[in-house]
Amino acid sequence: MSSDASVIFDAPGPRGRMWSNVVGIVGVLICIVLGVVALYLLRAQVLNWDLWKRFLEADSWTEYILPGLWATLKAAGVAVALSIIFGLVFGILRLSPYKVVSIPAGIVVEFFRSVPVLMMMLLGYYLLLYNPGIVAPDQIPFVGVVVGLTFYNGSVIAELVRSGVHALPRGQREAGYAVGLTDHQTLTSVLLPQAITAMLPSLLSQLVVVLKDTALGYIVTYPDLLRSVQTLFSSGGVMVALIFAAGMYIVMNYGLTLFAAWVERRLRGRRAGKSVGVGAVPVPGTANTNIRPEA
Repeated sequence: MSSDASVIFDAPGPRGRMWSNVVGIVGVLICIVLGVVALYLLRAQVLNWDLWKRFLEADSWTEYILPGLWATLKAAGVAVALSIIFGLVFGILRLSPYKVVSIPAGIVVEFFRSVPVLMMMLLGYYLLLYNPGIVAPDQIPFVGVVVGLTFYNGSVIAELVRSGVHALPRGQREAGYAVGLTDHQTLTSVLLPQAITAMLPSLLSQLVVVLKDTALGYIVTYPDLLRSVQTLFSSGGVMVALIFAAGMYIVMNYGLTLFAAWVERRLRGRRAGKSVGVGAVPVPGTANTNIRPEA
């Protein structure tokens, strides 16, 4: 059987492939028609060279676009680092055999997974705004954005850790017990390394979510890419600003998606290499071809 064959569903036959192609072509045509209609309705705002030529001016990039892009990447980078720490800590706590630890950790994770990101941003923003002195006033929007992104995405990562460990074969845990490891040692030395490796592609895909959600910082006056571009077109041309910002987000997120796919291919190839011809157990009565001849 081919290694690319799916074990979830059978490969479609000729009729299935035909209908799949037909549906795909119809979907593309519908998107093209909707795009043409939208362009026609917004032609006065979008098809205006006086608006687009602002992107050819140096001040537009140095004063608005590049600072907004840097603010977006800075917030996303800090939120990703804190989310990974939060996710690993609470993911491990949820896996604790002691209910006094795992239950409160589960409540925290489920709470922050259920609350909208924007609500947590607003909560962090107003808590700092009404309690001056904790952070500098000009850093309140940045901290509010990072707080919202960290708690939500950290909870998602904690759930990834928990589900990744539970998805491992039961024999992995039993093997740790067989060599005398404790629950904690088995979790940290045997289960977590395998779970993190397996969930790494999903973890990298979560970076796309973090980067996109930084645009919600517009509500708490954070000068991210979206807000900076809209400020550039404050005198008119909001549709051009939104189209340009959407294009930049698409480029950044597509780059992250390609990076996640590359990491997934590398991990799949590494796991396949380790599973072939490594650690094979010789069958009695047969030659062990994995033993190298002595010099």
